[in-house]
Amino acid sequence: MLDRDNFCRIAPFGAYVFFMLLEDALLAWGWDAHDLRALYAVKIAVVIGLLWWMRGVYRELRWPIGINVGTWVVAAVAGIVVFVAWINLTADWMVMGDSVGFDPRDEGEIDWLLVGARLIGAALVVPIMEELFWRSFLMRWLEHPKYLALNPAQVGLKAFFITAILFAIAHSLWFAGFFAGIVYNLLYMRSGTLWSPILAHATTNAMLGIWIITTGNWGFW
Repeated sequence: MLDRDNFCRIAPFGAYVFFMLLEDALLAWGWDAHDLRALYAVKIAVVIGLLWWMRGVYRELRWPIGINVGTWVVAAVAGIVVFVAWINLTADWMVMGDSVGFDPRDEGEIDWLLVGARLIGAALVVPIMEELFWRSFLMRWLEHPKYLALNPAQVGLKAFFITAILFAIAHSLWFAGFFAGIVYNLLYMRSGTLWSPILAHATTNAMLGIWIITTGNWGFW
């Protein structure tokens, strides 16, 4: 049932997916990827707006009390491990479909406004939006419809792996996505706070973004 709690955790993710599908449709209709780059900023702005509008519903985003420093260190290290895996798990069988990428260059010159929007979106917005959907909502909801009362540590193997598999399918680098899904799931279950996988996810995406910019591997975006 799509009640208010469910809707508020699905809507930002749904908006993000809508813009991805819109971009795919426009590319199929003959638009050039270069002309669609600004669409990412629009997508992130819409997601930010939805997250801000619904912020009062997200009880799991209240700052945890009594969490030790080790929890944050583990989350940051896990994010680094996922980043390393992400740029190395790229064998042909580990990739699904073709990624258009996001090339912010104009005649060889980097458009830093586009880069800034992409980094902010990937490192600050996407981790919150995706963890609210994948971990807080979907993984717990698969375990029990009254998921808000469910301790993450009580999630069973079925819900755990369905979430990790769906998270993998949502990424062209599906094998790296599966690994990331497992890591983020474990962080949430072990720590009991959604901020743990959010920090790990943000660390992964920030490091990936910096690596892409410094190496020019735009296809990873």
